[in-house]
Amino acid sequence: MSQVLPGDALPVHDLIGIGFGPSNVAMAIALSEHNARAGGQGAISARFFEQQPRFGWHRGMLIDDATMQVSFLKDLVTLRNPASEFSFLCYLQSKGRLIDFINHKNLFPLRVEFHDYLEWAAAKVEGMASYGHEVVGVAPVLCDDAVEYLDVTVRSEEGLEVHRARNLVIGTGLRPFMPEGVERGDRVWHTSELLAKAGQLEGTSPSRFIVVGAGQSAAENVAYLHRRFPGAEVCAVFSRYGYSPADDSGFANRIFDPAAVDDYFAAPEDVKRRLMDYHGNTNYSVVDIDLIDDLYRQTYREKVLGAERLRFLNVSRITEVKETPAQVRATVRSLVTGEETFLDADVVVFATGYSPVDPIGLLGEAAGHCLRDDEGRVRVERDYRVATDPGLRCGIYLQGGTEHTHGITSSLLSNTAIRVGEILDSLLDRGVTSASTEAMTY
Repeated sequence: MSQVLPGDALPVHDLIGIGFGPSNVAMAIALSEHNARAGGQGAISARFFEQQPRFGWHRGMLIDDATMQVSFLKDLVTLRNPASEFSFLCYLQSKGRLIDFINHKNLFPLRVEFHDYLEWAAAKVEGMASYGHEVVGVAPVLCDDAVEYLDVTVRSEEGLEVHRARNLVIGTGLRPFMPEGVERGDRVWHTSELLAKAGQLEGTSPSRFIVVGAGQSAAENVAYLHRRFPGAEVCAVFSRYGYSPADDSGFANRIFDPAAVDDYFAAPEDVKRRLMDYHGNTNYSVVDIDLIDDLYRQTYREKVLGAERLRFLNVSRITEVKETPAQVRATVRSLVTGEETFLDADVVVFATGYSPVDPIGLLGEAAGHCLRDDEGRVRVERDYRVATDPGLRCGIYLQGGTEHTHGITSSLLSNTAIRVGEILDSLLDRGVTSASTEAMTY
């Protein structure tokens, strides 16, 4: 822990963002729009640090025919500010495709197109961001026996540098999850790296792929590999009897409404658990029904023609994976009979989802000021600010890692625009002011 000393003249930002994915891009846009309205005296100074060399969001899964699972209206701004120049519709207009998109009569754009929109939006506020800068530590700064600032240490090609902040907003996203005992390698992939790894197989003749998982990404992987490598067998392994369709009906989708966050936050713990159980099938381990139907039609067609390349090993799980330079052997065990099947493949792809990053992991000594609930989870206020003891006066806001307090939309795009508006309101209510990039001396 450091302390402000006489002559200390480190520039102070009102807000530092860790990560510059969609959530913090939306945060930067909200700040940009606020600053344009407020003028110099009411502006909020902010800086965002992103370890990637450029903007990227699930690049490994930008399959050319994959579509978004949320409406384009749930972009980075529209639910907060329908007149924003950062909307998906303004993006389409800038690309000369607005009329074509309208004629398409579709709420769900291609994933590659929506990624291009995100890149377009990020570029419009990139003056707030530093790419190729990894936050490696956060240290509390004492002033009058309380933590008034946080010093953020950032590593880049130029070395280490320190930035001081009155507030942090952490948007580090999710990390690929692999089952215990399974390590990624040349022939063992996570779905997040599908396109890059598959590209390395060009010019080869793989004979078999195994895809593990029962969710949307798993089904998309199966369809993609089956199409891209017409000489290969694709085996899908999952513990269910078949893919389960996502519930995207109008009533069920209310779980993603902004008002549902208020309901969830106020609900007792047992009600929170029930809501997650009731509506997990809107997002977790489910697949769009059109894709399910396409895969079923394909496997039936192959049975009729007597040339089966799609295999579904259901009610089963992989218990062991052994990788060699030449192949990978997977042991598949039936959950019904216990019988084991040994499959040799060129590649095993684990579409096993993502796990949240510990949002407090970078905070160092400051983490000791963060309060936790009875289950050891970080406590988060309704405005997404981490609850802290009185010894820490600066704000630490979370974009992600709040599913236990704010519900299913915690890491999804659906409520991003509203969430960043609420964080901005919280900053303003707490008296964040401008002129913070000036050196503060004591």
